Amino acid sequence: MVIVFKPGAPEQELEKMKKQLESKGISVSVTVGENQTIFGLIGDTRSLSAGQIELNNVVERVMRIQEPYKKANRSFRPEDTVVEVRGQKIGGGHFGVIAGPCAIESEEQFLTIAKAVKASGANFLRGGAFKPRTSPYSFQGLGKAGIDIMKIAREETGLPIITEMMAPKHIEDFAEDVDIIQIGARNMQNFDLLKEAGKVKTPVLLKRGLAATYEEFLMAAEYIMSEGNDNVILCERGIRTFETWTRNTLDISAVPVIQRKSHLPIVVDPSHAGGIYWLVEPLTKAAVAIGADGITVEVHHRPEEAASDGQQSLIPESFDKMMKNVMILRKAVMEMSK
Repeated sequence: MVIVFKPGAPEQELEKMKKQLESKGISVSVTVGENQTIFGLIGDTRSLSAGQIELNNVVERVMRIQEPYKKANRSFRPEDTVVEVRGQKIGGGHFGVIAGPCAIESEEQFLTIAKAVKASGANFLRGGAFKPRTSPYSFQGLGKAGIDIMKIAREETGLPIITEMMAPKHIEDFAEDVDIIQIGARNMQNFDLLKEAGKVKTPVLLKRGLAATYEEFLMAAEYIMSEGNDNVILCERGIRTFETWTRNTLDISAVPVIQRKSHLPIVVDPSHAGGIYWLVEPLTKAAVAIGADGITVEVHHRPEEAASDGQQSLIPESFDKMMKNVMILRKAVMEMSK
């Protein structure tokens, strides 16, 4: 249930109603907008009468939400969520460019790529320290040593760092060392992991599962938010379909649908969607054109030697060329949306 108050509703009236609702075992999420305040009610609201609540002279309207996700629902928070890390923003008109190699292989490799992507306009730095691989015999990442390398790159470039967390036991180290925790597609419904990520304030980049519906995707975000962490960024990275020519199928419609249903920012991963380096730029352009809040792209200076996903990685020169085109397209899209 959502209670929308009239503009200028007195603070004491809002606080009085909040206490009354909480006394009935209802959790109240308060959103203060530019003109109005909204109460999002979480819990068993069946005993509450919308008609009775609307009798209060400071209430404009009451709505019951049918979707199972509450905190992630745009009805709870009409204004876009903006996630800010070290001065860089994603959401609410701020476009995030997340770039870096699939896997961190060495300090030399990662610093080379980090400096290159920053020079081309990336404002977030990604890299895999712990690698979830289909085969147990594939490169599994450098682990904690990889995160230490990322911290060196952050110091030298100033870029916030993003890497994937795979186990709940790592939460304290990630919360302390990493700027954004990534939860990968295979772990989208690892509920213990989602809950642990929700207990810290570190923003979370949540990737859509290989066959997840929009509702399942948003419910995964709800798990994080229900524990108190509202700093969630959603990522469409392609889903599994009958097509086998590409690695996955980019569901570009996820962007406008999620933006309609939720206030959370959503970025697109063209690298994992296409799985082929020459598909990255056209899929990126599609993401920009449809209004995504950002992109996450894999870049490697020697993809033929990459320990992971070299075939879908751009070389720095190609990334730089793509970024020039992205900025031109984004400017045009922004002008059209005015």
